[in-house]
Amino acid sequence: MERYELALEKAKKEIGIADHMINVTYKLVNDPKMLISVISRVMDSLTNSLAAVLLYEREYKRIPPFEENFDSMFNLFKARCTRRYNVNIEYITLIQEIRDITSLHKKSPVEFTRQDRLVICNDRFRIKTVSIDNIKNYINKAKLFIRESENMVRRNAGRD
Repeated sequence: MERYELALEKAKKEIGIADHMINVTYKLVNDPKMLISVISRVMDSLTNSLAAVLLYEREYKRIPPFEENFDSMFNLFKARCTRRYNVNIEYITLIQEIRDITSLHKKSPVEFTRQDRLVICNDRFRIKTVSIDNIKNYINKAKLFIRESENMVRRNAGRD
């Protein structure tokens, strides 16, 4: 199995875990702090989807070698793959928004829960709230992006 296929499988697995966590586990535990763990899984699945497309592109020498960290992969994907595969801008916005939430969480001095929402504050106390509905929406969009990534790889596998 190729590296890009492994990355795609890992992306599917991560989004499946996130979906299960929000739809089953969260209902049992009912702890809004669990939401950040779900977002982290969504971020991992999106990162693996990006990696799958980029590894596929790299295998066929359409892009230069790249560092396998999120920032370089995201920038390379935006620069080289969005136009080539006609990627919907919604997916780029989704990836950036999830990245912002996870980054804010890591830097956050204060976070608390209020009415089934996780509230994350930065050092200047600007607030970002994350609700269950937001996360379900993120998961649904991420599933579509993963499916689109799979199509990018599969559809072009026959051309080369």
